[in-house]
Amino acid sequence: MSELNQTPLYAFHREKGGKMVPFAGYEMPVQYPLGVKKEHEHTRQFCGLFDVSHMGQVLVHGSNAAEALETLLPADIVGLERGRQRYALFTNDEGGILDDLMVVNAGDHFYLVVNAACKEHDIAHLRNGLGADHDVDVLDRGLLALQGPHADAVMRRLCPQACELVFMQHGRFEIDGMPVWISRSGYTGEDGFEISVATEDCDPLARRLCEEDEVQPIGLGARDSLRLEAGLCLYGHDLDTTTTPVEASLIWAVSKPRRRDGERPGGFPGADLILHQIEAKDHSRKRIGLLGEGRAPVREGAELFDAEGHAIGHVTSGGFGPSVGHPVAMGYVTVEHAAVGSEVYAEVRGKQLPMKVSKMPFVSPGYHRG
Repeated sequence: MSELNQTPLYAFHREKGGKMVPFAGYEMPVQYPLGVKKEHEHTRQFCGLFDVSHMGQVLVHGSNAAEALETLLPADIVGLERGRQRYALFTNDEGGILDDLMVVNAGDHFYLVVNAACKEHDIAHLRNGLGADHDVDVLDRGLLALQGPHADAVMRRLCPQACELVFMQHGRFEIDGMPVWISRSGYTGEDGFEISVATEDCDPLARRLCEEDEVQPIGLGARDSLRLEAGLCLYGHDLDTTTTPVEASLIWAVSKPRRRDGERPGGFPGADLILHQIEAKDHSRKRIGLLGEGRAPVREGAELFDAEGHAIGHVTSGGFGPSVGHPVAMGYVTVEHAAVGSEVYAEVRGKQLPMKVSKMPFVSPGYHRG
């Protein structure tokens, strides 16, 4: 444990009874005394507070920074309005996904949030790809996620101006005199806010948020089951360098201006293959959602078979969905078996459990779109 990093909330987690585990090089709480299932349910019903300070926060400065970023990812960054946030992907020359991230147009710079396990590679990738004309500043800041249907009510008491934001908007505000950067977003499928705050203010802010009756601290266990029910990918599990955006059912992350008939077609790593797959629908596998029967969860790594016993894919994320009331999973199958309603079989401890290909998300999203 001594070699692991700690977020600014390490003492907070221990004080709240967090069970600490290694995650992406950090000591992080997997759960609190409430337990994973109740933490999950509390977030869906009320409001949960997540420590995501292990994520990488980066600023990109420089003239034509939007155009420069578009050489590394297939999103429309040039057309991203000030104060807006966009989901994006770093791709490699083979069309695989190096990481998924969020990009904010903050006016005179771009603010990026990248995954914890990939952040060192992502920072090097940015610096190498953008060159000397652009500064890539790595920030040492805390990052909190306030998620759930009561997040708006909580934020309205602390920072009512932030409640004017709609889904995927970003602004700069203050809470109790502490400067904060707030995006109306998250990774649970619920309405909520991601709050970037100075390291020294992270613990006081977390404690202030937990003073509100609706708020409970939530660990990694419930964060995983919440994002799975929301049909959201976890890098290194559902996405990796061997998977293209098309195979991952993330065609929407390849913005229309970057496609063949768009204003700025291609120009990003792996563009030829990715754009060919979009146009020709020429790919052999696809990420799908799976809904199980009974209560036995189907975990990552389980092999998937068709009715004749032929191997057709595997599960990349899976567990029991407390809000769904059934096992839920996502994984990859051959395109012939990817149609919603198709029945497949997951091998669990030598048994073949029936599952149906399902639409995602598995729960209705609660995003505040205005």
